[in-house]
Amino acid sequence: QVQLVESGGGLVQPGGSLRLSCAASGSIFRVNDMGWYRQAPGKQRELVAAITSGGNTNYAGSVKGRFTISRDNAKSTVYLQMNSLKPEDTAVYYCNADILSFYPSIISGEYWGQGTQVTVSS
Repeated sequence: QVQLVESGGGLVQPGGSLRLSCAASGSIFRVNDMGWYRQAPGKQRELVAAITSGGNTNYAGSVKGRFTISRDNAKSTVYLQMNSLKPEDTAVYYCNADILSFYPSIISGEYWGQGTQVTVSS
C-alpha cells in the first residue's frame, strides 16, 4: 500500500510565504513524476507544478517565478515553496505522484494526497 501525506498549509497574508511538503510511504519501489495540483471552490483542479525524478520542472503560468517545486528522492518527498502569495492562490492543494510499488505485485499507479488548505487573506 502507498500513501501520500501532505503538510504545511494554512492562512497567510497576501505577499507571504508557505512551504508545502508531501511524503510518500509504503511499498514503494520507485517514485517517478511528482507534482502539486490545486482546486479552488467552484473551479476545476489544475496543475500547479510538476517535477520528474531527474529534477526537470514544469509550472503553471500563474505561479511561475513565485513558486518553486523540489524533491528529496531519498525521502520520497516533494516540496512546494510558495512566495508572494496572492488571494487567487487560495485553494486546496493536492500532492500527486506516479509510483511503482512492489506489493502485492510490481505495479505502477497514480496516487493522491488528502489535500491541504491554503488561504491567502488579509
